[in-house]
Amino acid sequence: MLGAWLPAASACKCGRLGLAEAAADRSSSPVGCGWFLGEPAALSSWPREAPGPHRGMDEGKMDENEWGYHGEGNKSLVVAHAQTSEEIFQHLQNIVDFGKNVMKEFLGENYVHCGEVVQLPLDFVKQLCLKIQCERPESRCDKDLDTLSGYALCLPNLARLQTYHFAEHRPILCVEIKPKCGFIPFSSDVTHEMKHKVCRYCMHQHLKVATGKWKQISKYCPLDLYSGNKQRMYFALKSLLQEAQNNLKIFKNGELIYGCKDARSPVADWSELAHHLKPFFFPSNGLASGPHCTRAVIRELVRVITRVLLSGSDKGRAGALRSGPGLRGPPVCEASPFSRSLRCQGKNTPERSGLPKGCLLYKTLQVQMLDLLDIEGLYPLYRRVERYLEEFPEERKTLQIDGPYDEAFYQRLLDLSTEDDGTVAFALTKVQQYRVAMTAKDCSIMIALSPCLQDASSDQRPIVPSSRSRFAFSVSVLDLDLKPYESIPHQYKLDGKIVNYYLKTVHAKDATVMSTRFKESEDCTLVLHKV
Repeated sequence: MLGAWLPAASACKCGRLGLAEAAADRSSSPVGCGWFLGEPAALSSWPREAPGPHRGMDEGKMDENEWGYHGEGNKSLVVAHAQTSEEIFQHLQNIVDFGKNVMKEFLGENYVHCGEVVQLPLDFVKQLCLKIQCERPESRCDKDLDTLSGYALCLPNLARLQTYHFAEHRPILCVEIKPKCGFIPFSSDVTHEMKHKVCRYCMHQHLKVATGKWKQISKYCPLDLYSGNKQRMYFALKSLLQEAQNNLKIFKNGELIYGCKDARSPVADWSELAHHLKPFFFPSNGLASGPHCTRAVIRELVRVITRVLLSGSDKGRAGALRSGPGLRGPPVCEASPFSRSLRCQGKNTPERSGLPKGCLLYKTLQVQMLDLLDIEGLYPLYRRVERYLEEFPEERKTLQIDGPYDEAFYQRLLDLSTEDDGTVAFALTKVQQYRVAMTAKDCSIMIALSPCLQDASSDQRPIVPSSRSRFAFSVSVLDLDLKPYESIPHQYKLDGKIVNYYLKTVHAKDATVMSTRFKESEDCTLVLHKV
């Protein structure tokens, strides 16, 4: 079974096993070689080679048959030129090349599936878009789907075992995890001390709940999962199961059986999940139903996932990054509920046990740490590159900002120096490293599990044991298209918003409580001193 990505007219980020989207707000999103017919402010400036009124058009060479209706917003209408198709093809090919020449090198051959660009009949694409429209999440339905180019990215179904061939009747369980950033910034460019104590994910949770994106704060902290300490990893995975948000999904034979469902309680979800999982982990039906059964099944699932995440021998070249600064900064996030609960008991949080260097979590973390300067140190370098491009716009292609993502691009990522020599070359290297790091921070890990037959002979396929069964497994990484260069200003503004909200609300409340306690203690001390 294959999955297909259908690109947006803007050739923007594609969705896994789904359809890529272009923002409905035409005034803020590029649409390739399309024209906006409306307010002048809605005209797109991307890509630079796109024909547009500002460049002047040769009326004698204009052919209305080369243009087609694309869509419209409140104040604009978009028509697209046939040249868009070629640009979308190149964008998709860049995604393939980036996966092949960069992420495969960092993460390993077996973990990364690059796919291939295919062209589909336009009638099929249009009918498919109509068919799935009612199945799309409501929050996504304001995004337009490209039905003009016909190009798509064909990928394997990562909910299936990837490394070996198995009988189709064999049941498959797949767990998708989006682990997020696994370290606290160590850069001296960080201006908010809180960023050296609390991880980005934990701070962002408070802003997301305040803006209504999620109903409650998750207890999950990425630093616990990346710690390599099994106790902390168990807690992290159970926290994801309790409040999955968009960081965990579970599929059974390709069908989603567990994900974010705000309207249902965690207890009800766990009971239903245990019902689905019980045949996998307790095939002999040795457990009765009820809370005890549910806890036992969830415990088995968490242990199996942990073992898989700590396993692995697929060799990538992430080892080339080990000559860098290494994992510095605190090994524990102060906002982690796991850490807080132990502190309340007067215990120290178990530190990193250390991830095995061959496991996917370790290699993913190494790539994430290409973010050497944090966005605060990176943004001035981005502005340096921008000033250079404003003066020499024709150099954008030479700088490989939009590709090609080849071996030369990969090699430049290995320069881990942080001493700024004031050149555009240094700034560009740090910008490209940041884009790759952000890609690794937002990737997803797919763990596919299939029960082994009792009489299965030992072979080369990876096996993970549970209490009463054994599973063949494969691990894959997805969502590896390189983060856009143009998103850096947004990331800079978002970072400030996240930190400022956390400082004004959560940290301020904590400081008030501590201040009150200190005042009470001080008064008490003065009274005792007088006595």
